[in-house]
Parts: sequence; structure tokens; C-alpha cells
Amino acid sequence: MEGRLKDKVIAVTGGTKGIGKGIVEMAVREGAKVAFGGRSASEGEALASRLSAEYGDRICFVQGDIAETEACRIFIDRTVNRFGRIDGLVNNAGWFPRATLLETDDALFDQVFDVNMKSAFFCSRFAIEHMLKSGGGSIVHMGSTHGFGGMDDLAAYGCAKGAMHTLSKHIARNYAAQRIRSNWVTVGWVATEGEVARVEKDGSSAQDLEALRKVRSAERPASNRGRYGLRRHLFAGGRVFASHGDGSSYYRRI
Repeated sequence: MEGRLKDKVIAVTGGTKGIGKGIVEMAVREGAKVAFGGRSASEGEALASRLSAEYGDRICFVQGDIAETEACRIFIDRTVNRFGRIDGLVNNAGWFPRATLLETDDALFDQVFDVNMKSAFFCSRFAIEHMLKSGGGSIVHMGSTHGFGGMDDLAAYGCAKGAMHTLSKHIARNYAAQRIRSNWVTVGWVATEGEVARVEKDGSSAQDLEALRKVRSAERPASNRGRYGLRRHLFAGGRVFASHGDGSSYYRRI
């Protein structure tokens, strides 16, 4: 299948598992050349190997911890060195340890902001440097409902996502004239393998767990009316944002 992303060069952070993995898989199926990052070399290499066997040399894995600024630069540079340019960036990497405001110390705060916010800031910065040279591009920030306040035990995470929301608007408003678009996707609960495992570990009832398994197996459409989301639904809408069409010009109209 080759669709709206045919021959586009897309970089995805946090692409070895969960939502990011789904975005990587569907982007390459839609015809994109995809570079994805992650901390786990084994998971990243396994995914790259599987996709390369099916889609050829349109996939590239870059191992690294993008909580570090230099790793962000290396990730973007490797993308451009491999594929010649960068058309789209998906800032998906995230980490959400449970801690209330009163339980959050400075070390945890810094770690949460480094993974969720600083990585998005500097990956965007380095990507925009290349996009300016090539005539434009698109950046998608994977946000969260917690960015609008958040649960009591996700204090730092909610604040980091709120800052990412501001970053998305800042880029959109200040780089639209250079044909660089920026969009924030508000993500609710998504039935990834990791989230289902976490719910199971938290001691949910057998009935609830069975319902979640049916969600994953049935591939039901996601909506805001009591249904859970799946990775493919996020990408089905988000692929419009990652392409060069007019589908992601929301913030340009603010």
C-alpha cells in the first residue's frame, strides 16, 4: 500500500514500541522512507529488520536516548544523511512515571521534562534547520489529555505535555511563512501492548482485562464516545499531518 506519504521522509521518535511503533509501521506501508529512534537496540533492530525484509531500504533505526540534546542532533542528522532530507517529524517519545506534585522531586521532574519536552524541542529545532533548506515540512507532536491539567499522580508529565502544546503553537505561528507546519494531537488512552500489560499489573478485574483484549482484537474505530483508541487509528488521522497537504494547517489559522 502506498498513499499520501509516498517518497516522504519521516522521522519518528520513540518508534520501537507502542504508538510510535504503529506510526513507523503504517508510515512505511504508506510509501514513506522512515527513520525511527529508540533506546532499545534489540527492539529497534528487530523492527527495522522485519520492515526492511518487506519494504526494502526505506527504513532506518537510530539507537539513542533523546533525553540528551546531542542524541536529538544525531537522530535528525542520521535521517538526513540516509535519505537526503526530512519532510516530517513525529515527536512521539514519552515517559510518564506516576507521581503527584508533592511526590515529585527535582530529579524526577528533570527526567520527565527531558524525555517528553526537551527531546521534542531539540528534535524540532534540528529538523527545522533542514526543513528551511529544503522548502518546508511538517511536525506532529503527540500530546495528551493530561497536558490540559492531568491526573493527580501525573503532575510532571502533565506539565511537560502542556509545554509541548505551547511548542507546537510556537512553531506553527513562527514558521508558517517558511512552509513549516506544526500540529498537536491530543491522545487519550490507547490500547497498546504496554498499556494493557500495565492495567493487568495494576490489578484490574478479569472482566475489564477481557474487554481490553476484545478492543485490541476487534480493531474498533476510536472516538471520544467511550471507545478506546488503537495505534492504527492515531496514524490514520495523523498521516494527514505528516504529509504536505492542507490537512494539518489548523494552527496556521489561529
